[in-house]
Amino acid sequence: MPTMSNWKHLFIVFVLVGAMGIIYIPYRNSYKMGRITSQAATEQQAVDIHKCSQSFKTKPVSVSDGSSGYFPLQDGLLNQIRMGWIKKKTEREEILAKLDQLMPHVTFSDINKTTSAKNSRATILNPKDSYCVGEDLMVQLDLYDRSGNRKKHGGDFLRARIYSSSLKAGASGNITDFGNGTFLVNFTLFWEGDTRVSLLLIHPSEGVSALWAARKKGYNKIAFTGKFLNGTSEVTAECGFNMTRKAELCEYLDERDQEAFFCLKPKHVPCAALVQLKSYDKPISYLTDLERSLLERSNVGVEIPHMFEEIHVLQCGGNQTKASEKCQFGMSPQFPSGFLWQNQWYPLFCNMSPFNTLEQIQACLKGKLVYFMGDSTVRQWMENLKKRLTSLVYLNIHNSGRPQKLIAVDTAKNILIQWKKHGHPYIGTSEYSIKDHSYIARDMDTIAGDRDTALVISLGQHFRPFPLELFIQRAINVRRAIQRLLLRSPGTRVLIKGENTREMDGDQEKLSDFHGYVQNLATKELFQDLNVGFIDAWDMTVAYNTQKVHPPDSVVWSEILMFLNYVC
Repeated sequence: MPTMSNWKHLFIVFVLVGAMGIIYIPYRNSYKMGRITSQAATEQQAVDIHKCSQSFKTKPVSVSDGSSGYFPLQDGLLNQIRMGWIKKKTEREEILAKLDQLMPHVTFSDINKTTSAKNSRATILNPKDSYCVGEDLMVQLDLYDRSGNRKKHGGDFLRARIYSSSLKAGASGNITDFGNGTFLVNFTLFWEGDTRVSLLLIHPSEGVSALWAARKKGYNKIAFTGKFLNGTSEVTAECGFNMTRKAELCEYLDERDQEAFFCLKPKHVPCAALVQLKSYDKPISYLTDLERSLLERSNVGVEIPHMFEEIHVLQCGGNQTKASEKCQFGMSPQFPSGFLWQNQWYPLFCNMSPFNTLEQIQACLKGKLVYFMGDSTVRQWMENLKKRLTSLVYLNIHNSGRPQKLIAVDTAKNILIQWKKHGHPYIGTSEYSIKDHSYIARDMDTIAGDRDTALVISLGQHFRPFPLELFIQRAINVRRAIQRLLLRSPGTRVLIKGENTREMDGDQEKLSDFHGYVQNLATKELFQDLNVGFIDAWDMTVAYNTQKVHPPDSVVWSEILMFLNYVC
């Protein structure tokens, strides 16, 4: 898969039809990309500052206990916040514009004109009887539609992988889309032994375009039910990002970071009485019946046939595929970022220590404060570490339910590990408390930080059903919080965990890996210049071929090993 540093080599290309307005913020986007004169920029900023001030200056903002209050700001501070809004909005739109420039405008009215994996062809461009470890295997893909006609445009969402079941080995392939129905897949042959090739058509370009257009159209595919306490009784109300303005609303706003969440206000119940949330799918689709047919399970992740069988790879002397230097923060890992061999992950950009014993793990984490922030895929890290570090003990912090905060300590080794979920949106059918519900940026602002403090941040899975702007907005806020943390405590270790791939039999309109891949691209773009580590869980889960949002323990442990090698 391509890296953010090489946008023109993306192997998925997608379509944006129309501008997306920010729905969850009480004003809409008006910027257009491109160069503008300084006078025009000043005028535009003045207009937007006025809009921002009218929208936010009298609104309540959330505080840590879940209640709302009015926070009057001094004019100087308010102006700083306003200018921050403008910069954030500009950056958000620049990222969307980068993606927009790569998106083909693909429409169809006949399913037989869509890409067919069965009719497409894969050819080795550099065929040999055998290859050497470290050499490249180059495969050309020529895509055809269901009628057998050559495709004349690109944009298909593909997944390429080499693997050996007997060696428990796997690696991603780097795909280049030439935009005319031809793709080039480059595999680096990392291990000795017979190797097979897997080429999957996840979505045809027509399905990609439909998914992207549908994602832009609103926040209504997922809704939330809020539970309010009214004395000793309970009252429920609908909640979400885009609530009707005709009804009285409870507005849970963060003025500085422009984060907003709403509930319909129950009668005679204060907004501060909101105590729990849960989500549910709404029967809303922005796809046509024809578009939905492309996303049925039988049409997702279909193998592209090829005539070649196993590739024979030999150790031809001194070829090395393993790195020797220690993992360092601020590095920009290549793609693929590593490979799987004997069920163990080997990054290409740094050396991996195995941490085989309990004593090694304890020595690494001794005296450290570790904060896992985000979704349940990083909660798995804490649960996995707890199994291995038998000296860790969970503290009873008087909460219940899987989404609630976890704290584990080893007092003898002075180790503290905490997991806390990110703020809205958190999707789940089980109710969860919002008494300690907060955004990651706000949580990071409470951390002092030092060389013995490590943070791992994982965002993405819960944002897939919503317009991409929501995710980008949140990621920008997290990046700014990281910048503040590293200014006051430069030695703090911060890592960003990329998204796992997930099941292909779920609701593709809401949860497709296409949405996750786009978010992964945006993540790499937003955090590439910071002194942080990046754990490419996307690349790792493709290599492992897990296809599960919560992969097996062996995969989770490989991700944790990357973390340990960064911080120790």
